[in-house]
Amino acid sequence: MQIHAVVFDLFDTLVDLHYENLPRTEADGKPLPPTVPALHEATRTRLAISFDAFAEALAEIDLGFRDSHYSVDREVPTEQRFTALARRLGASDPDLPGLLTSVHMGLLREQVSVPVHHAPLLAELASLRAIGLCSNFSHSQTAMSILEEAGLARHLAAVVISDAVGLRKPRPEIFEAVLARLGVAPEQALHVGDSLRADVVGAAGLGMKTAWLTRRVKDPRAALEAYDGPAPDYTIRDLAELPALLDV
Repeated sequence: MQIHAVVFDLFDTLVDLHYENLPRTEADGKPLPPTVPALHEATRTRLAISFDAFAEALAEIDLGFRDSHYSVDREVPTEQRFTALARRLGASDPDLPGLLTSVHMGLLREQVSVPVHHAPLLAELASLRAIGLCSNFSHSQTAMSILEEAGLARHLAAVVISDAVGLRKPRPEIFEAVLARLGVAPEQALHVGDSLRADVVGAAGLGMKTAWLTRRVKDPRAALEAYDGPAPDYTIRDLAELPALLDV
């Protein structure tokens, strides 16, 4: 069946998130999320707390969400995460979760880059196909501002972010949401993304065609060897290969 719509992942697909460039940090010999030092400094402006105590509290919160949410592919919006942290710390400042969200997302945005050919490529594809986005991300406002600044948002007929849906890829519901907004059946759509588990497993399970993008995959061969899901219909190194796949 002809492809009537193309659905893209966001990070390391339409834009690149250089998470690896953030400084690494540890506590008790264990690696911590790289934004923890900045989050601690922001918290100290409102609450006296040591770095170790802050890191321990955040780890406990994340462990709880791992069991209740992440393990079943439910999303935790960033502000919900930091609201739970503020409660755990006994912080009474109602503005603290918003402050931490701003700090965390600001650091991530600094690591985003956009390949220069992506905006014109989306413009070309959008003139011939319905174009949508389906992304696992915990803060829709940041995702949308990245798309706007990159000149990509105007080409997207549907945008579905996991924090708004409450579910993460590979759950079928998030793919169903973007397909419904595009008005196409699964077999009429191609999903493009860099994650075998989230993008290929999720989209293929619903009956969508899949294109695995390896531009930011460190070792594609090793990734495939460790993977036991459905094979991607296409494997591409760059989004510039898509027009040939779609015969446009």
